[in-house]
Amino acid sequence: MTAVVRTVLGDTDPAQLGVLDYHEHLFQSSPLLQGDELNDERASGDEAASLYESGVASMIEATPTGLERNVEAVARISARTGLAIVHTTGAHHAGHYAEDDPLHSLSATQLAALFTNDIRAGMTNDDGTPALTPQGKPIRAGIAKAGIKYWSIGSFESRVIEAVAATSAATGCAIMVHLDFGSATHEVLDRIAELGVDPSRVVLAHIDRNLDAGLHSSLAERGAYLGYDGMARHREAPDSAILDCLVAAVDAGAAPRIMLGGDVARSSRYLAYGGMPGLRYLPDRFLPRLAERVTPAAYELMTVTNGARLLALPLS
Repeated sequence: MTAVVRTVLGDTDPAQLGVLDYHEHLFQSSPLLQGDELNDERASGDEAASLYESGVASMIEATPTGLERNVEAVARISARTGLAIVHTTGAHHAGHYAEDDPLHSLSATQLAALFTNDIRAGMTNDDGTPALTPQGKPIRAGIAKAGIKYWSIGSFESRVIEAVAATSAATGCAIMVHLDFGSATHEVLDRIAELGVDPSRVVLAHIDRNLDAGLHSSLAERGAYLGYDGMARHREAPDSAILDCLVAAVDAGAAPRIMLGGDVARSSRYLAYGGMPGLRYLPDRFLPRLAERVTPAAYELMTVTNGARLLALPLS
């Protein structure tokens, strides 16, 4: 191997990643999602198992620093289910943190040191102790995350973007950017490029909250990955509209830059917590419809190849 994918159970060959769900959450708590916390290891594990049983071999756990991630539980779930899981470091936009959260007081340099340590040395538990696998090895993150509000990059968000760019430069990791309603896409890429990171190391999450195939094609032309993850949100857009936009982007040549996820994200939407539609909605309900609309080669790119390419880290 000349590169690895860094999972919670250790480094693996990118070729072994298989079908990837690029954006989910097994544990999460936020002031913006009160009453919808993901905090039950057994239920989250059962949900992960259902994803694996439906044919998804790997996922990105997209909960970053400060949102009650449970790193050791994620590692136990991965070991129990067989689902390969890449954990996220970084931080969300300011709205997801209380006003007195210590993250607000950290400089970009301090944030970068924290995120880089998560990838190089290992993440920590909430009490500050090292997070360890069931075998006692450090659990390291494999991707860094930033987030912006709707058409707004505030001072905190700007520091986080600077920090994840520095983390990417130091470790080679990819960057995931949460975009409220798919906004400020080119602006985010411009800022990251100014900081020395090529757009090809970036996945723009929630790109399909703005169903504009022309915009998506222009972002793919810059090398950015497009995160389609709005399935089963019919109040916002039906799956048919997402499919039509995605297929139009594929027809324009964007298949090598498209990634797919569910971002179900809330306990009220997890079957194992008593909600619906659950993590398996993506492989059971959406992917078969997509497979009918695109070539096998394009489908393979979007479900397997692109994720392995994005998540590849240089050996260290």
